[in-house]
Amino acid sequence: MKLLLTSGGVTNDSIRETLVQLLGKPFSECRALFIPTAQWGQPACSPETVWMSTAGRWPGETGLPELGWKSVGVLELTALASIGSDRWVPWIRDADVLLVDGGEAIYLCHWMRQSGLVDLLPSLSEKVWVGVSAGSMVMTPRVGREFLDWQPDGGDETLGVVDFSIFPHLDYPGWSSNTLEAAREWATRIPGPAYAIDDQTAISVVDGVVNVISEGHWELLNAGPALVAGSPGR
Repeated sequence: MKLLLTSGGVTNDSIRETLVQLLGKPFSECRALFIPTAQWGQPACSPETVWMSTAGRWPGETGLPELGWKSVGVLELTALASIGSDRWVPWIRDADVLLVDGGEAIYLCHWMRQSGLVDLLPSLSEKVWVGVSAGSMVMTPRVGREFLDWQPDGGDETLGVVDFSIFPHLDYPGWSSNTLEAAREWATRIPGPAYAIDDQTAISVVDGVVNVISEGHWELLNAGPALVAGSPGR
């Protein structure tokens, strides 16, 4: 898959332009599926927040479903196992982009496995995955115990599609646990490369090539050799 891993979504022109490049055509020609599943595992989320994300009603924000798609559908992973792959697999194959909302990454990982979506990923080489927060973190090897809300006594392993971890919402206003100091401390317990990124930053991964796209602030932690192929806009 072509990955666009964000903290806060498509929040600026640089991230928007990168997404258009990954899609290879304008938003208006693309079919999108929005996946809100991660929210159900996050105690801070609720039916109201799921509706606001799906309907694009967060004040002052342009949500992923509002980018001007040819069509947008909702794909709820918790329902897929009960309806059979003969129904939902064609929905994914017909889509150009999967818009994966934030919430709780371990819960999202669980339902990606339970639904069978994980097994489908290797065959979706031309599909674009746009993650927000947990929707990005689920593609990493580890999220860190700081981000365990659904099963706080369980493991923090996720899918490992990419070889780096992500600390999202860096320096988010009013979130004292999301400072750069906290990110650096978190990284000491992550066995591998990691990025701390704010909501104006995204990471694209295509054919193993990693690029940071940012109009904000980010930091590479536990750097490995040649991890960043390009890092404009720091």
